[in-house]
Amino acid sequence: MSKHSLELKLDVVECVLKKRYSTWEAAREHRVDQSCVRKWVNAYEYHGIEGLTRKHGTYSGQFKIDVIEYMHTNHLSIRQIAAKFGIPSPKSVRDWEHTYYEKGPQALLGERRGRKKMTDENKFPKYKPNKNIEEDLIAENQRLKMENAYLKKLNALVQERIQRENGKK
Repeated sequence: MSKHSLELKLDVVECVLKKRYSTWEAAREHRVDQSCVRKWVNAYEYHGIEGLTRKHGTYSGQFKIDVIEYMHTNHLSIRQIAAKFGIPSPKSVRDWEHTYYEKGPQALLGERRGRKKMTDENKFPKYKPNKNIEEDLIAENQRLKMENAYLKKLNALVQERIQRENGKK
């Protein structure tokens, strides 16, 4: 269910397009966010009433690539592209664009919805320490053992000296 009714959306769009209100004025009068008003007006201009009733859907990887390439060849904003192609959330287009430039167009082709399936390897990954790290840990362990033995011997000598001095008095 939509947060705003179709009647409210149509009334806001009518204020902007027919009554020549600014998006800010229409948003203030109807107590809605200005970004919603802009999105509704763009969707209505491209698709009519159907543009205001669209629901979220799934898009193929090729569709995502085509949208991003069309956006850049025609120098359109993310909001304009979302309205033109009937994508309810401009954030989706922004995420696609980010993926397109960070990981390449092929990254949009793969299905990435949901969580990864847990396998035994993912549950309990095998620990394979680096050879240098293992050698460093062994050397540190030996050093700590020697230090511990030295401190025990020193403590024993101090206790022996204290006992000798107490015995002479």
